[in-house]
Amino acid sequence: MSTDETPNEEVSEAAPAPEAAAETQEPVVETPEVAAPEPEVPETEVPSSELPELTIGSGAAAENYVDPDYVPAMRGKVDRFGVAMGTGRRKTSVARVRIKEGSGKVTINGKPLGEYFCVERDRGMILAPLQLVGKAENVDVIVRVNGGGTTGQTGAIVLGIGRALQGLVPESHHELSASGFLTRDSRMVERKKYGLRKARRSFQFSKR
Repeated sequence: MSTDETPNEEVSEAAPAPEAAAETQEPVVETPEVAAPEPEVPETEVPSSELPELTIGSGAAAENYVDPDYVPAMRGKVDRFGVAMGTGRRKTSVARVRIKEGSGKVTINGKPLGEYFCVERDRGMILAPLQLVGKAENVDVIVRVNGGGTTGQTGAIVLGIGRALQGLVPESHHELSASGFLTRDSRMVERKKYGLRKARRSFQFSKR
């Protein structure tokens, strides 16, 4: 019996178990590839006097640029007699303007400009588009305006004169537009609200 047991023990000692062999194997570690270093580029110093200056919104070339393909909307009209017509509106005022060749007279509702508008500011605003185009002393302006007050009628007349000049002198469109004489002021009176005295004014509070 002893002779049979000894060879089995030698075989077991000589051949290790598969689980033990797996534990003895060392794990394979992958070494990451190292990229070649990039060549250093020498920095060139530029003097501050040669650097371009950055300007935002102040370029004269961009402000004075005019698109040659732009076709403006002509609000003013010229009839077969050479009389330019334009309609202006501001708040609840409506002004119908006619411009024809003359000596520089401005008539509003049958009255001279100085008699109809007593404030110098209003008279200056009405004559501003005529002076811009250079027609203040070469044309007569006839205006019919109704509705609104002094401020509304002044704004309506200025817009009407600007549109009439646009039809009479089409090349002056960009000058009139840049000065704001062709833009309608869309501001209106805010409506009254329920429970308030005006649009935002509340009633006076009484403690007693």
